[in-house]
Amino acid sequence: MPELLSASSEEAALEDLHARGCTDGLPVVIPTAERVRRMVLASGMEPDMILGTMGPGGGVATIEKIAVSAVMAGCLTDYMPVVVAAAKAVIDPVFDLTEMQATTHCTAPLIIVNGPARHNCGPIASGYGALGPGHRANASIGRALRLAMINIGKGRPGSSDMALLGHPGKFTYCLAEDEENSPFVPLHVDLGFQAEDSVVTVLGAEAPHSVIYIPDADDKEHYKLLLSQLAAALANTATNNAILGSGTAAVVLNPDHANVLHAAGLTRANIANELCEICFMSPDKVKNLLGAMAGPNPEKKYAFSSPDQLLIVMAGGNGLYSMVMPSWSAGEHNNSPSSVKIEADFFCEIPGLA
Repeated sequence: MPELLSASSEEAALEDLHARGCTDGLPVVIPTAERVRRMVLASGMEPDMILGTMGPGGGVATIEKIAVSAVMAGCLTDYMPVVVAAAKAVIDPVFDLTEMQATTHCTAPLIIVNGPARHNCGPIASGYGALGPGHRANASIGRALRLAMINIGKGRPGSSDMALLGHPGKFTYCLAEDEENSPFVPLHVDLGFQAEDSVVTVLGAEAPHSVIYIPDADDKEHYKLLLSQLAAALANTATNNAILGSGTAAVVLNPDHANVLHAAGLTRANIANELCEICFMSPDKVKNLLGAMAGPNPEKKYAFSSPDQLLIVMAGGNGLYSMVMPSWSAGEHNNSPSSVKIEADFFCEIPGLA
């Protein structure tokens, strides 16, 4: 059971939580016993149900503790199934949470939501400004996971979370895939789930890197320039993916760019294959960047060893810019993504609650 604290007022409680290092630096909703009880009730699960441990502190993540984080983040009760799934995803050993929370790299958990939960547990934005301000579900779901990582996993800056600078996604980093407008099958279907499933996929990622591309409808081969632009950002020689040649990266295509690639006859798998083949450093760059580590006869170095290391998502508004998110690439599982089905069947609606 979480430690019970007391204060003379909500204002005093807020200052106490800040002083204890229990916040992300921003004001939080005070997790009173009644607010937490309602959030737990919304989950449809027992408060003491254990989801696993969160590193590097090794704290035990229970439904009640996740509910505390959801309340503090400002979540509606409708969001609880997504928050629980995101917590399960980072707890999965494949995510390397302990190592990711302790690294000096700026990695943060990027949450991608697919399936009916985008609407039933939201709405979770997938269009214009989906990773920016103004979307309550996106902001509070991502923030709830971060607060859980702070208070259960003990990932606090400068003591256990050793990110040299971090990035704004360490406050919140959540969006949905725009399945309705995408020319491709949903991401979770390509990952092996059923179309009717709701799924959270989490990847430890850098901040978004903007990729500009101006379509040319008169040139049927022009899509290759878009792939080259995406590859240039993904295999940027300053990224860990390029240097280490491992790890997963996310590609978020806006609708216009997704349609350019679809019109060229490419599926998500085709795009990943083509990007994997052109994301490399030339031997000269390998020699210049890696020096003696490159050996006497360096060969070109690929940023990704498999197309499976590229998560391709359709989201955002129409226009010139897509985004890529390189990753940390280290840890026992090379900073791999983790996907978890959202168990919305257990969800209990709480009448009259916001």
